[in-house]
Amino acid sequence: MLKACCEAAIVDLEFHQLELRFAHLRVRRPERERKLLASLAAAGQQVPIVVVAVAGKPQTYLVIDGYKRVSALQKLGRDIVMATVWEMNEVDALVMGQSFRTAESDSALEQGWLMSELQQRFGFGLEELARRFDRSVSWVSRRLALVELLPDSVQDRVRRGEIAPHVAMKFLVPLARANEDDCERMAGAFACHKFSSREAGELYAAWRATSPGMRTRIFADPALFLKARRQVSKSEPACAELLRDLEMVSAIARRAGRRWQQSAALMDGADIDRARRCIEHALDELTRLARRVEQEKPHVEQEPAYDDPGVARPRHEDQADRAGAGGLPAGGTQSDPLQLRRGASPAALRARGAAPPADPGALCVVQGQPGPGP
Repeated sequence: MLKACCEAAIVDLEFHQLELRFAHLRVRRPERERKLLASLAAAGQQVPIVVVAVAGKPQTYLVIDGYKRVSALQKLGRDIVMATVWEMNEVDALVMGQSFRTAESDSALEQGWLMSELQQRFGFGLEELARRFDRSVSWVSRRLALVELLPDSVQDRVRRGEIAPHVAMKFLVPLARANEDDCERMAGAFACHKFSSREAGELYAAWRATSPGMRTRIFADPALFLKARRQVSKSEPACAELLRDLEMVSAIARRAGRRWQQSAALMDGADIDRARRCIEHALDELTRLARRVEQEKPHVEQEPAYDDPGVARPRHEDQADRAGAGGLPAGGTQSDPLQLRRGASPAALRARGAAPPADPGALCVVQGQPGPGP
């Protein structure tokens, strides 16, 4: 066959002499076709198409390779096309043409179309196809399975260039295995909105992760669904950072409590005052944050304010929650949860019966829980 290709003649043919029998085995690629059209308009045809003579039809040639060049030359209004005539039958020419297409490799789906064409037109089995294309039987079987799995309507969309072959391979073939109707609907969404590979992957991943009811909403307006999904994904990092910061605050507070137990006996009055100011500042910041969180909560029915005067507490309230109730002043107003008095000096604390500064129990960190022992 290689010798026949080397000895092939180059001729000029008119379009009516061409038979475009295998055009359905090619995928349209609009961007490449536009570039080819511009090149042919500027410099003319530089590379001939490949044809073989049709048996029983004088002066008629079957196009093996060059369908895009034929289409572009027709659009430009040219009368003839330069062609190389291979001296072989169409089966050998198709196999040879497949092996020569290296600059623009066929997709797996296009290879499957060719295998299916040879199987149906010439009755080739898997072993014969594997032998002719120098491939394994498993490779041929996988290519044919692609053609069998995808609905014909989806394959037509791929042929017309509405859906990229790699998108169909990666997302629509698995979807066809699970649900053929949803595969056709997804293909319609891909073709209508011209989704990129990334967007197609997002839509397919959402289909896999949601319920049947949610899938209906996805297909109702896939572009809106992707837009809403992006908005949610943008807010997720900020939410994660906020929660991580609050967890860090909690962890630091626990660590400070452990260090207080270790160092309280060594602290003098100035150190305790400084610690008190730091805690008060932290409490102020957390209180402001808590108010903002409450303001952002949706308007829901408020639960009874058990700390308000005249509101009875439920009988099933945990006794541990009321461990410090004796420390509440008359009138129901809750005391400072850290029992800190802003600006109170060590002398004033001692005047109220507080422990001296050297006493590690001078700073009660949590209401209702005793401080560390001496």
